[in-house]
Formats: sequence, structure tokens, C-alpha cells
Amino acid sequence: MSAALSHRRLLTSVMFASATHIALLSMPVCADENQGTKPIQDPITGKENLGDLSEPQQALAQFYRAFNTRDLKMIDDNFAHSEEVAIDNPLGGIRRGMDVPHKMYEGIFKSSADVHVEFWDYTIHRAGDVFWAVGRERGTYHDGDAVKNLNIRTTRIYQLTNGRWRQMHHHGSIEDAGLLGDYQNAVRSASSRTQ
Repeated sequence: MSAALSHRRLLTSVMFASATHIALLSMPVCADENQGTKPIQDPITGKENLGDLSEPQQALAQFYRAFNTRDLKMIDDNFAHSEEVAIDNPLGGIRRGMDVPHKMYEGIFKSSADVHVEFWDYTIHRAGDVFWAVGRERGTYHDGDAVKNLNIRTTRIYQLTNGRWRQMHHHGSIEDAGLLGDYQNAVRSASSRTQ
């Protein structure tokens, strides 16, 4: 009986996933009307006026301000207060849950690696109460006395909640395996020395 129940659950899951995929493909997707489909080269650094956090670019600017000024309270404010939050990045693999952003960024902020990034070469897309930004982060980090460059492919997904965009998902990846290893070692070793 349990095999039949498992088969039914699997079939239901596949049907739900297929229906969701079809629904998403049929939804009108809007790039920011000022941008079209051409990637924006002007970086978001966090130094921008945050203005109206109901605007996607201001929500992104809030995140980069929080990151570059090591403001955990602002990080907490930028992310959704939901167990559905998911982060997949070079420093920790896939992590899920409401407390994950705070814990992960706290470790980075305690690190003497002093990571700073800006978001550039990006596009913003919106479907209803969800927007996603796809682009690149560039920046620097310290590895002992050396300052090294960072290049990360980045996607951030936000959901509109009570008139505000809240980050639900972040994915970052580093293409260069040597850079990835150096960055992971620098942040982890610097973080362990400060604990």
C-alpha cells in the first residue's frame, strides 16, 4: 500500500510541477520598463538613495548597503521572514530557512576578509509579485595582507510582501575554481581566527 501511496504522491508532485512550469511560462514577464532587455552596466553599490523600497532597484540597493556596511539588522530587513528563504552561494552550499541569511552574513561580517561587492551587468524581470535580478557581482576581499578581486555570477529573487520587496532566494557562483578556493579559504580562515 505504501508503494502505491508513494507512486500517487510522486505523480501528484510531477503534475503540480508541470502545471506550475506551464503557468510560469504563460505569465507575462516584464523587464523593468526603463531597461528593456539590455543589461544595466551602472552598478548598484548600496550608496544609492533607498527611496521607495517598493521599487526593485531600491530593494537591491538596500541589500548592497547592508552587505557593504556590515549591517545585520538591514540584512534581516531585506530578507523575507519565511522558512522558504533559500541561499546557494560559494561559502555555504544550499541553506534554507528564516535564520539562514543572518547566520551566514554574520560569519562573513566577522571575517577579516573585509568583502565588498557591487552588482552590475544585470537585468531585472518581474512576474506579478515576484522579481528577479540576474547579473554579476564584482568586488574585493582581503587574504591576509593581499587584496584580491572577486567576480561572482548572481541571481536574487524577491517577493512583494505588504508593499515591500523581500528577498526569498540568492544564488551566487564563482566560475574560476582557483578564485573560488582562495575566496573560501580566506573568508573561512579569517572568520575562524575571529571566533
